[in-house]
Amino acid sequence: MNLAYKILSAKLKSGELVAGQQIGIQIDQTLTQDSTGTMAYLQLEAMGIEHVAVEKAVAYIDHNMLQTGFENMDDHEFIRSVAKKHGITFSKPGNGVCHQLQLENFAKPGKTLVGSDSHTPTCGAMGMIAIGAGGLDVAVAMATGTYYLQCPSVVKVNLVGKKAKWASAKDVILYILQQLSVKGGVNKIIEYTGEGLKELSLTDRATICNMGAELGATTSVFPTDEITKEYLIQQGREEDYVELKADEDATYDEEITVDLSKLVPLTAKPHSPDAVVPVSELRGMKINQIVIGSCTNSSLPDMLKAAKILKGRRVATHVSLVIAPGSSSILAMLSKCGALADMIASGARILECGCGPCIGMGQAPLSKGVSLRTINRNFKGRSGTNDASVYLVSPEVAALSAIKGYLTDEFEDDMYLDDIENTPFVKNKNFFIDEYDPQNEVYMGPNIKPVPRGDKLPDTFKGKVCLKVGDNISTDHIVPSDSKLLPYRSNVPHLAKFSFCKVDDQFYNRCIENGGGFIVGGDNYGQGSSREHAALVPNYLKIKAIFAISFARIHRSNLINNGILPLVINQKDYDFFNDQDEYELINLLDSVESNKDITVINKTNNQTITAKLKLSSREKTMIQYGGLLNAIKELGGDF
Repeated sequence: MNLAYKILSAKLKSGELVAGQQIGIQIDQTLTQDSTGTMAYLQLEAMGIEHVAVEKAVAYIDHNMLQTGFENMDDHEFIRSVAKKHGITFSKPGNGVCHQLQLENFAKPGKTLVGSDSHTPTCGAMGMIAIGAGGLDVAVAMATGTYYLQCPSVVKVNLVGKKAKWASAKDVILYILQQLSVKGGVNKIIEYTGEGLKELSLTDRATICNMGAELGATTSVFPTDEITKEYLIQQGREEDYVELKADEDATYDEEITVDLSKLVPLTAKPHSPDAVVPVSELRGMKINQIVIGSCTNSSLPDMLKAAKILKGRRVATHVSLVIAPGSSSILAMLSKCGALADMIASGARILECGCGPCIGMGQAPLSKGVSLRTINRNFKGRSGTNDASVYLVSPEVAALSAIKGYLTDEFEDDMYLDDIENTPFVKNKNFFIDEYDPQNEVYMGPNIKPVPRGDKLPDTFKGKVCLKVGDNISTDHIVPSDSKLLPYRSNVPHLAKFSFCKVDDQFYNRCIENGGGFIVGGDNYGQGSSREHAALVPNYLKIKAIFAISFARIHRSNLINNGILPLVINQKDYDFFNDQDEYELINLLDSVESNKDITVINKTNNQTITAKLKLSSREKTMIQYGGLLNAIKELGGDF
């Protein structure tokens, strides 16, 4: 058995480990962050539980820390009060990025984790099955201890060779993205094996697992070994170590090989993480801004490698370099060893430990500017500047380019940090709050609005197409994430006004005029962030179905959770839809119950096509009741 199925089999509560079948697994840990957490905890409150049903639940504040008004602080206080009421650990603002903190403090080999953030798979570096999901799925996991998903197939990535001097973990995952694309991992687990494992530190592995989300993968996982154990010793958690690996005769559904010795510094060009080329192809390109940080590359080794390059040198006069360490412990370590002083002396700006620029919360680039970032996504407009060009690079390339003022991989020998000591981490428990009082009063600010609910499935839908878009539409396109809108994550009616605003600023008006209707998309619709607001907002706007050539995994689940039909169409039927005609979906009750194709009629010209909707028995119930919350209310949490 492969490692992924070993862990899943130990946690299996329902179904069989057959790729494509629905399974239910026991969840040991959950995490939320404040961008998705407010809605998740509103949903948890609606379930009426007392104490969470998992070993460890953590609520992180790392996204919405730019407090320009009362809204963010209100959300933080709401989350803190709910955490106290239900026995959830609360991580205060400034403690760091949820994935880095989870890895340092709570991740354990062989355990399961589900989080309301698409980069939850970061903890796969620790030999966990760690899965990103929508907030409602995480709320249900907290309430019941169970998470349901389509059983993934497993891809073996065989790592061979010795890593080249200036090649990094970022280059490993960028190479894999180049090979497989942003949809190459959908409904798959990426499992790493091979002699090349010893070339990768625990935080290198975390970087690779983190950006496995950009493949569309369910998760990624590494076996555990002495490197894992050393990291746990560094964190003061040696007792959490368990040796885990695949059987010698393990079988896989696919296999690829990565020769680490042949890797060179790579970059992902705008506007997709799989638009990967060698840095050398773009050498000399002038840059305006550089960001080092995010959940992908903010570990202590990442920071120390960047500091080594910056030490005694000066950031180019026309470049803004900003650095955000991944956790308060890392910031303390940098301060203690002097690396922080080296960064500051070079002309770098040190940001609060959090997500910040990665999600467009501050540090928006120059208009038409070029920004190098060590983050995981470079979708158009995500940085906060719609016409900026964002390139994804390693911390080493970022630091070197900051000095030179242009993109380059021409390192000097004395820039290389050969050895990083596994010194014990500085641990500050003052950022974590562990309190439990089931009588605690929950704080509700005026910006927090009720969770939208769907309607029960009728037998017929009629409506117009409110929007037609192309391939690789991300959840950033559907509900933008920036400093202006993030404070309204708990206010769906307000967010709805800005849905698709960077794609078509008339979408909201058409939805209101038509009383809802349909959206048509291309391939890989809903890629990127796990944010369920990209389904909550269409639900609020009475979008009844979305037609697409294919859907990203998490977004498809979020649509079903909200009672919206994710209907798969053939490429040839894409042109069947336009925004002038009216469409009708018929015999829905029987089609959903029997997993039959859905009949779609163009009422203007009487042409007809069919769309596919394959649902598990549990998903059928959710669609029939108008969403997961409605189904739980009617049937209980274990329907």
